[in-house]
Amino acid sequence: PHPLCLPQYGLVFDAGSTHTALYIYRWPSDKENGTGIVSQVEACTVTGPGISSYADDPAGAGASLKPCLDKAMEIIPAEQQRETPTYLGATAGMRLLREQNSSKAEQVLAEVAKAIGEYPVDFRGARILTGNEEGSFGWVTVNYLLETLVKFSFAEKWEHPQDTEVLGALDLGGASTQITFQPGVTIEDKNTSVFFRLYGTNYSLYTHSYLCYGQTQALKRLLAALHQDSLRTQQVSHPCYPRGYQENVTTAELYNSPCVPAPSTPSPAQVLTVTGTGDPAACSTAVQKLFNFSCGANRTCGFNEVYQPPVRGQFFAFAGFYHTFHFLNLTSQKSLQEVNSMVQTFCQKNWTELVETFPQEKRYLHTFCSAAMYILTLLLDGYKFNEHTWSSIHFSRQAANTDIGWTLGFMLNFTNMIPTEALERIKGHQPSLWAGAVSFVVLAIVVGLVAVFL
Repeated sequence: PHPLCLPQYGLVFDAGSTHTALYIYRWPSDKENGTGIVSQVEACTVTGPGISSYADDPAGAGASLKPCLDKAMEIIPAEQQRETPTYLGATAGMRLLREQNSSKAEQVLAEVAKAIGEYPVDFRGARILTGNEEGSFGWVTVNYLLETLVKFSFAEKWEHPQDTEVLGALDLGGASTQITFQPGVTIEDKNTSVFFRLYGTNYSLYTHSYLCYGQTQALKRLLAALHQDSLRTQQVSHPCYPRGYQENVTTAELYNSPCVPAPSTPSPAQVLTVTGTGDPAACSTAVQKLFNFSCGANRTCGFNEVYQPPVRGQFFAFAGFYHTFHFLNLTSQKSLQEVNSMVQTFCQKNWTELVETFPQEKRYLHTFCSAAMYILTLLLDGYKFNEHTWSSIHFSRQAANTDIGWTLGFMLNFTNMIPTEALERIKGHQPSLWAGAVSFVVLAIVVGLVAVFL
């Protein structure tokens, strides 16, 4: 094939708090910076925990990435590897580690950079994203994949789609959660505002990332709160865990995160016995205590006194939102009433019954009730969705065969693949071909006119 027709590739590592994934993207090299052109070839999951877990073994974090890099080298033709832009972005797990111990965080980043640097790719750095970047790149991904930013019109040019509202993005990770949308009012707090100019259209977005409100950290905080409610005895009743379920947890592993404040009077390390009681009402009450819903006078807010305008438009809810709701079979458009009653029913099942119904999911099976309760509380009481706006949330993992998350938006942004200004040129052929075609048409008209004239 003509060298210009070879597809180009891009690699982005998503280094999350619980695991890392490598996304391999491909696009035609003569890319008209349009939409829907970049596609995902592969998502490779790195074995082992997130890179922030390697604080005391930074070299291990680098080594963990190699199998996925090897896989990428099998997929990308050798002659194109050197021009493959490669990025690693770390999110809330590393933001927390940096808060705890910035030198350990730097060491981990240095080691993953070193590991990627040993491969013949165009490596452009490993860094920790801000919460606002994580939220807004997820928004770019959703809107790019669903073609709400540009459409290829009948007039054969890329233009802003008429009457298309952009979509909001709801992301739930292990250690943080993000909400990003285009509000109907002026954003009052500049810390929550991000501005994009894409394809000649301005977007003023509201975005906020709540650290420690990702699912893993929130459920850890829930267990710690229950432990403290039981007056820190070694027996803890858990209303969100199924009746008949029991597990042992050490206080050391429960209080090992900056998200989980240890009790003011530290007690010696001990083993806790956590027993499920399967009580949805008590579960819901316990989950609500993780949030502060009170709001300062005369301002609208989400929770913990963070400013948030009222939600507006359609939303895509992905990552943890999708994972939990998919497991509970709640992703098709169901009314809030149906969702609530199905979660209630699930939360009342006892452990024996659950294990018989879902033998393959044993490892995390006991957490789905608390995860679902947490999601409902976050969306309804936190972000202020209600029974009317509930139907505007679409739970999705993918769009156009591509995973929804921040990585695609990040790559589109940093490889300058989305132009600021509107695209004028017609899609398709190379410029030289156009020049030839135009000259031919002009010549033909001139010859035609001359013939008529004669």
